[in-house]
Amino acid sequence: MSHHPLNQFFIPETQPTVHSSAFIAPGAVVIGAVELGRESSVWYTSVLRGDINRIVVGAQSNVQDGSVLHVSDDHACVLGERVTVGHRAIVHACTVGDEVLIGMGAIILDGAVIGTRSIIAAGALVTKGKVIPEGSLVVGSPARVVRALTEEEQAANGRLAMKYVEVSRRYLKAGMAE
Repeated sequence: MSHHPLNQFFIPETQPTVHSSAFIAPGAVVIGAVELGRESSVWYTSVLRGDINRIVVGAQSNVQDGSVLHVSDDHACVLGERVTVGHRAIVHACTVGDEVLIGMGAIILDGAVIGTRSIIAAGALVTKGKVIPEGSLVVGSPARVVRALTEEEQAANGRLAMKYVEVSRRYLKAGMAE
């Protein structure tokens, strides 16, 4: 990105790296060592704060309105490709595999690892260091795996992420990015 929008903040020796096809909505905040991949999107009032470690948002992933991604000294926050972070979720210092759906209001804590093509249900609390197997449906507080997802359920995660790619393309075309 050749310009420095008001919603990207630079900490000495760190700065966001934003792919030219990524979308950052007005009012979203991206701080420090944050990497936004190809066709990723960060929506209204979300905060991505890579001030003490790095945040990576993989290609075609979306961070929906009001969500927070943060880090710890010991753990970066890494989202794979085609990940959907639902509205008002907190994703803290953890690793999320490709094509995962994180439901609205879910919380994922430090050192957790979420397996590829899983669903973290709305409002779930994934505790510190929890490892979720690939293709799992995870619910509750504290979160627990309740069953394996069907192939169709797993495939739906990637399709949902691609819908957000289409929406962000429309916003970019209309000049609505910061």
